[in-house]
Amino acid sequence: MLGILLTAYSGWQMWNIHRFGHEDDGSKADCAIVLGAAAYHDKPSPVLKARLDHAISLYKSGRVGAILLTGGFGKGADYAESEVALNYCLKQGVPKKDLFLETNSKTTEQNIMEANKMMSESGFQNALIVSDPWHLKRACDMAAHYGFDAKPSATKNSRYKSDESKINFIWREFYKLHLWRFN
Repeated sequence: MLGILLTAYSGWQMWNIHRFGHEDDGSKADCAIVLGAAAYHDKPSPVLKARLDHAISLYKSGRVGAILLTGGFGKGADYAESEVALNYCLKQGVPKKDLFLETNSKTTEQNIMEANKMMSESGFQNALIVSDPWHLKRACDMAAHYGFDAKPSATKNSRYKSDESKINFIWREFYKLHLWRFN
């Protein structure tokens, strides 16, 4: 019986992670928070590029008035993820005055904590969190935990294309969400 309950709970949670990340009600917010992802020296990885392209689209369509870029230095990196992101956004025509960055965070929770500080310092009240769809449930739960209003806005073209890679991502998020909740 316990096995059936655990299987049902896990299935429901994984469906919830998937469903949550694909919700976007079209609302506007003061800013978009781009969660960090790998950078290849001074170029964004495909995952980071997809997140940045989505945030830039939100900005250019008027859904957000600013973009907060998160992500520190990877192991041995010369550039922080957010510095690479800033240069990419500038090249795409986003004015520097509407870009905010931090270079300290290395985890999703640190991304959220640093974004919360930037929002507070800038007077922003709410945000759209930009990441891959299956990452957003945990990120938005963290935002609520740290006391700010955030909604999900997933990238439309994730590098996770195959069913296998999507399921692996959902399993990883299921694990990390529960690890964070019970920590």
